[in-house]
Amino acid sequence: MKCYLDDAVGLLSQLIATPRVSREEDAAATLMQQHMQQWGLQPRREGNNVWAVCPDYDDQRPTLLLNAHIDTVKAVASWTRQPLTPTIEGDRLYGLGSNDCGGGLVTLLMTYRWWLGSGLSKYNLVYLASAEEEVSGRDGLSRVLPLLPHIDAAIVGEPTGMQPAVAERGLLVVDGYADGVSGHAARGEGVNAIYEALDDLLWLRDYHFERVSPLLGDTRMTVTQVESGTQHNVVPDRLHFVLDVRPTEQYTNEELLGFLQQHMRRCRLQARSLRLRSSAIAIDHPLVQCCLRLGLQPFGSPTLSDQALMPFPSLKLGPGQSSRSHSANEFICLSELEQALHIYTQMLSILSEE
Repeated sequence: MKCYLDDAVGLLSQLIATPRVSREEDAAATLMQQHMQQWGLQPRREGNNVWAVCPDYDDQRPTLLLNAHIDTVKAVASWTRQPLTPTIEGDRLYGLGSNDCGGGLVTLLMTYRWWLGSGLSKYNLVYLASAEEEVSGRDGLSRVLPLLPHIDAAIVGEPTGMQPAVAERGLLVVDGYADGVSGHAARGEGVNAIYEALDDLLWLRDYHFERVSPLLGDTRMTVTQVESGTQHNVVPDRLHFVLDVRPTEQYTNEELLGFLQQHMRRCRLQARSLRLRSSAIAIDHPLVQCCLRLGLQPFGSPTLSDQALMPFPSLKLGPGQSSRSHSANEFICLSELEQALHIYTQMLSILSEE
């Protein structure tokens, strides 16, 4: 397994040195494609998504997807290191995207390589390095899914400390609008759009959804932006606000939007997208049962991933810690990469036994 660990560290170091901000992953996708070709994996590519299907694929067997994303966010200003300079100090490999989601990206690829030589054949395996995850872009997972074989379940390599996230929140971003009539503030003229919106904003602040997720808790919603008015002496005739909703698996996005629209007295609500739904996998699913056999602890994740776009069961399981994501001086531990390879290969071995 050491050769796979060395290859994982080497590839991740090259990825760190390759700019791959969302929608600008071309060079990193080419790097992934070249390495996969060198290892005889027969990669395919669509846009900046790169994948491989096991050469003995049989549509009579269930298919497991191993997925992680290529792209990163932009480096924050508080980095004290060079974000694109991979640096190993002790057990830590520093660099932008090392933790989110480079660790999962390279260890799942090495797991796929290991699988091809393992002789295990109860499952088909597909490896996918996808683009635009950090922006939920339409040229990422959504673009490539129709080109893949039928997928029965997926492991998503987001940083979870190698504990299985069996549920995650979705995302519903809603724009709200209130209308008024402009007038001169000194004359008491017009209809103030701010006052028109007040009751609805207070209701949004105070409402608590009834259904509670066992793992994720309450569905949360927060008004995060409000804009109105042009100057101090003009009664505003329009107000716009943004509502950030974080659903659990207890509600669909369509259900939430309809419910919120019904309870607005003055404001109009419009969702930017209904794509990013909450997800959950059953505790009795074979993937979860594998984790339990290995002594891992299922939990609910508050952060969004490409799972929101997957129409099949999936869980998040990857090296690193979510708390390091999008932070300055991001790093992953070499021991975490080694642990990931160990757990991933054990899981696939257990799956093949059942």
